[in-house]
Amino acid sequence: MTALRRVPWRGIALGALILLAAPFAFYAFRFGLEGAGFGALRETYLIQPAAPFGNGAISLHMILGGALTVLVPLQLSPGLRRRFPHWHRGAGRLLVAGALLTGAAGCAFILMRGTIGGMWMDAGFLLYGALMMLAAAQAWRFARAGRFVPHRAWALRLFVLVLGSWLYRVHYGLWYLATDGLASNPEFTGTFDSVQNFAFYLPYLVLLEIWLRTRPVPPELRTTACEKG
Repeated sequence: MTALRRVPWRGIALGALILLAAPFAFYAFRFGLEGAGFGALRETYLIQPAAPFGNGAISLHMILGGALTVLVPLQLSPGLRRRFPHWHRGAGRLLVAGALLTGAAGCAFILMRGTIGGMWMDAGFLLYGALMMLAAAQAWRFARAGRFVPHRAWALRLFVLVLGSWLYRVHYGLWYLATDGLASNPEFTGTFDSVQNFAFYLPYLVLLEIWLRTRPVPPELRTTACEKG
């Protein structure tokens, strides 16, 4: 049992998560570069001729979203945080800025063009982008104030939201494997599609809130002088 406890399970899990999400992150990053004019663009409804603002918004959203998907798990590594605190703080600033820009670009695209799935998809993805920006801003605000208990909570919410785009694809992949696309269609207006407009992030946020309220606060955060006030 002692040997098992010494195994860095969290680091292994985070490493596995990065490897699993890496193909999606690479696809999103490459798609964004193509949309920005770097390379031959594949056929897609997201990029339209003579629409530089919408194309720029979705390209920025994809580039930053792909990068964040791979980078955000590293912020949860306790080993990196302890050994390289300056890296943790610097990377945190970049992630907050990236999340704010990603959310803003995605919301701008929806407001300019709408989504393929219509009103409910617009609503679900606008809420997703707004929550990502809120979590990023709050994580930054509490870190700046030295209030590391709420900072940790908002950083974990941001972690869940950043992974949401990848989880959205995972849900579809598993659903199509299990049902051959039951209640889904190319226009994203089926019953499954409608559920997915919110199911790729809201249930995970609910589970996180339950976990945050039932797990004790780590001692190093509970006893920090910054939380005494």
